[in-house]
Amino acid sequence: MRTGNRADLAVTALDLRDPAQGQAADDYVRGHADGTPFHRPAWLLGVEEATGHRCHLLAAVAPSGRIVGLLPLHHVKSRLFGQALVSSAFAVDGGILADDPSSLAALVRSAEDIARAKGGLSIELRGGPSPAAHWERRENEHLGFVRPLAADDEAELLAVPRKHRAELRKALANPALRVEHGREPRHIRDHYRVYGESVRNLGTPVFPARLFREILARFGEDADFTIVYEGDRPVSAVLTLYHGDRVMPYWGGGVQDARRLRSNELMYYRLMSHGRARGMRLFDFGRSKAGSGQAAWKKSFGFDPQPLSYHSWSPTGEKRDISPQSAKYQRRIDLWKKLPLPVANLIGPYISRGLG
Repeated sequence: MRTGNRADLAVTALDLRDPAQGQAADDYVRGHADGTPFHRPAWLLGVEEATGHRCHLLAAVAPSGRIVGLLPLHHVKSRLFGQALVSSAFAVDGGILADDPSSLAALVRSAEDIARAKGGLSIELRGGPSPAAHWERRENEHLGFVRPLAADDEAELLAVPRKHRAELRKALANPALRVEHGREPRHIRDHYRVYGESVRNLGTPVFPARLFREILARFGEDADFTIVYEGDRPVSAVLTLYHGDRVMPYWGGGVQDARRLRSNELMYYRLMSHGRARGMRLFDFGRSKAGSGQAAWKKSFGFDPQPLSYHSWSPTGEKRDISPQSAKYQRRIDLWKKLPLPVANLIGPYISRGLG
């Protein structure tokens, strides 16, 4: 299906389920300097299958047939939060990838055409270059944290600032704690148990379990779990993506006892070693809200914050509000924290799939 064109450039919606088209898109993402896991067909299809949010993958194609730009757009639908075209859903990145300004402009025009055709939807781009002057640009709301991995475990320990290093040493000296890396069914189960409790304690509904299973299966060896156990009890857990030379811990958390045990510190320290053994060069701690406790914690681990830019546009001027910082959600967040965990995990996925 052709959704836009110029004399020397076409914008086409790729069929992610066609092996050849999916491979061409994946090759382009892997070869692009700004490509992320959230541009890959593995992510796009995983989200679509787990949540029902259809993905429109727009490709700018040169006359030679070579892809020169990509823009994935998940059509997120929710009765509670409204609709939007999001690049990419459930991700912290996924904005436009383009080889040149002409490719970028063609993708932007096609995305705007789709938004209008679908009744005036807003478009949300997480990361990437600025689409156009008439798009809204939001900066300094979120921070990214990336630094090189150290040469070995001892150097990694010394890279952690002294105060936080002391906390990490306590965890390293605790004989009751052990760390596993893996992709087995029990790791999926234990991760979801920890993650569900962690986000409930933050006042956030947990994502559907199928989302984690789909991402793990579709990424193959480019994804795994790191879990810290106190005896047989999982206390900290994270799902990590590996892209290019980056270790990217993504969905992670800890139970109420994690702070006392310093198990989160231990988990990320061991993950750094695990990533180094895989030949990774950078540790990408992901994004955090500016001014949040999570951002301060990452900084205390030796990471310097870098502001992230997000972009949005709407043909009607109306945009959805899904920010947990929004005043209208504060009472709901406070109430969610008090829910019994089984109840939160039962109804949470029905709510969270609409956040995207």
